[in-house]
Amino acid sequence: MERIERAEVVVFDVNETLSDMAPVMRRLAELGVPEATGRLWFPTLLRDGFALTAAGASERFSILARGVLHSVLADAAGELDLDQAVEEVMEVFLTLPVHPDVPEGVRALAAGGARLVTLSNGSAEVAERLLGGAGIRDCFERLLSVEEAGVWKPAREAYAYAVRVCGSEPARMLMVASHPWDIDGAARAGLRTCWLNRGDAQYPVYFHPPDQTVGSLPQLAGMMPPLK
Repeated sequence: MERIERAEVVVFDVNETLSDMAPVMRRLAELGVPEATGRLWFPTLLRDGFALTAAGASERFSILARGVLHSVLADAAGELDLDQAVEEVMEVFLTLPVHPDVPEGVRALAAGGARLVTLSNGSAEVAERLLGGAGIRDCFERLLSVEEAGVWKPAREAYAYAVRVCGSEPARMLMVASHPWDIDGAARAGLRTCWLNRGDAQYPVYFHPPDQTVGSLPQLAGMMPPLK
């Protein structure tokens, strides 16, 4: 197996990288939202968060999530209580499971001596519930949110905030994410990067390429030499 240079700190994106969004898609479908429309919810809220950051503003993930859900559910509302439907979907989001490969990979990376943190555009509380529910919260040193950074990823300042809090250097930190835009942002901020591609997606040619690409977290753990 290919070996990579050890990272002092492994930084994980949370939403979709660690969490499995399938239950949200199922609940939206149960509420009458077409699959294609349901799949637009998360990218749309990210778009709006990015737009606010580009405009020099910021808003909490939960507010954008609810706002976009209102729009997504409005056309399928029928006899639904729209506010109640939004809260039902948000409750599913707040209780998502991790992807099946996450516990093994996280434990292996922690056992190898890496410092593990998260850096999410969502709240630290969401990461707390996700990782606690999976029984791996104790593997993470810190759960970081851009709410403290003041800007959303992929703005450079968001990654600089993580570097500063961890007391490390960009080149000694490895950003792991399933989103190419996150990989690109981290690379521009000087971090090393690993694209977690669980499917057969193609990486966009207009973004900085990842330093590594893996199909699962155990694969990444197997590539990283243990701390001696």
